Amino acid sequence: QVQLVESGGGSVRPGGSLNVSCAASGYTDCMGWFRQTPGEEREAVATIYRGDGGPVYYADSVKGRFYISQDNAKNTLSLQMNNLKPEDTAMYYCAARQHCTGIVLLPTGYKFWGQGTQVTVSS
Repeated sequence: QVQLVESGGGSVRPGGSLNVSCAASGYTDCMGWFRQTPGEEREAVATIYRGDGGPVYYADSVKGRFYISQDNAKNTLSLQMNNLKPEDTAMYYCAARQHCTGIVLLPTGYKFWGQGTQVTVSS
């Protein structure tokens, strides 16, 4: 069993930046950040396969604005979010899967989830 604890998030004006972090209780091959708004399906924001040089997937809507970073020694995954837009407002969830062989995009591909942290972008 892997425990995921998220931190960060909050409220910011459009154009601002936020950072969310996820601390895992153990190593996992795949991790990612997903987001969800009421009535909508959970969607992948950025996911990483931590083997093979760590290929990363970014949703088109966040490319060039959001960046994943990881600290393997601490088993943490962070998401730096820049130039935030109102449409980025959502609950952000960290996800992890212990074993994988490549990037996993679907929420159903992850076994472990954090409790979620709210990101609100509003003027």
